[in-house]
Amino acid sequence: MLPIAQTKRSTATLPLLSPLALSCYFTGLSAEPAGAAPFVNDSLQDKYSRQMLFAGIGPEGQRRLLASRVAIVGCGAIGAAAANLLGRAGVGYLRIIDRDFVEPSNLQRQTLFDESDALLALPKAVAAERKLRSINSSVAVEGLVADVSPKNAEELLSGVQLLLDGTDNFETRFLINDFAVMSNLPWIYAAGVASYGLTMTFRPGLTPCLACLLESGDSPQGLEETCDTLGVLGPIVNLIASLQAAEALKLLAGRAEALHGRLISCDVWTGHMQSIRVARNPTCRACAKRDFTYLQGQSQPHITLCGRDSVQIHEHSRTLDLAALGLRLKPIVEDVRQNDFLLRFRVAPYEMTVFADGRAILKGTKDPSVARSLYARYLGA
Repeated sequence: MLPIAQTKRSTATLPLLSPLALSCYFTGLSAEPAGAAPFVNDSLQDKYSRQMLFAGIGPEGQRRLLASRVAIVGCGAIGAAAANLLGRAGVGYLRIIDRDFVEPSNLQRQTLFDESDALLALPKAVAAERKLRSINSSVAVEGLVADVSPKNAEELLSGVQLLLDGTDNFETRFLINDFAVMSNLPWIYAAGVASYGLTMTFRPGLTPCLACLLESGDSPQGLEETCDTLGVLGPIVNLIASLQAAEALKLLAGRAEALHGRLISCDVWTGHMQSIRVARNPTCRACAKRDFTYLQGQSQPHITLCGRDSVQIHEHSRTLDLAALGLRLKPIVEDVRQNDFLLRFRVAPYEMTVFADGRAILKGTKDPSVARSLYARYLGA
């Protein structure tokens, strides 16, 4: 699963319209005079009738959904399922941001894609945009082939009411968290691996943030579980995406009082589910001290070119158990070799050498985004 470095925006041509009319073009609402409430036309009334019958949404909630704007960062398993649910629910504008392309191994759990997408190796953002447009033509979908980074976060994440997490690494999640706290923008965290997943809604100023939940200054980073090392079941990602999408509908429909305000975790294999309150950290780096180190690029792994067709990743304060890493990687990669100082393996056409201090050298590319993607895929981040 290799990243596509450039950014591709939707090339659909829109008519020259006023901002109000453009909003109506996207959402299917009628352009009424200022002060008048928009209404759902007959076609949309039929499309969303069952959803509007639900008291938590109703006609007013549906009007709000049709006028809302959401960005989904990552369109893998959870991101694709959440995008599917929100597109069908009539969220007026969806921005899908993803750096990867569709592979056959994705189809077991990534519900927006099919075999033809994998055969063509379409970028996920492009395939998702096409599929969502065919599912619901009354919503505007913009697929961006991009890797969210400190340099482009403001460009990619601005102009929406809500951010959804569909990423595969904590480096990007902390970056989203920094941007959301700085911008006073709500976002919904979601993650799943093997048969286990969790999700939580963050509202700056009202709830803890991701840094409150996960950061610990004196806790060294170690080996993290990923879908490529432990596998993942389709049911868990769809369950977590459903919980995430439900929270999104509450916010977008103007029903914030229905938000549960908890960290939800569940395991579809054991049947264990847990819901816990999380307290705000009064000394939190992000929401208390407003120290946005990820957004400023200070906590991103330092990447340098290292000889011909090689990239070196310098992780921050991380130690790895090379023996445990080797055991996890042997079933899924090629030519695993290790000694007391390093571990080396191949993922054709690349070769990665990993050191106990978290540093790694990827041979076979000069593209930092390729190196970051493979590092997150096999070592976590």
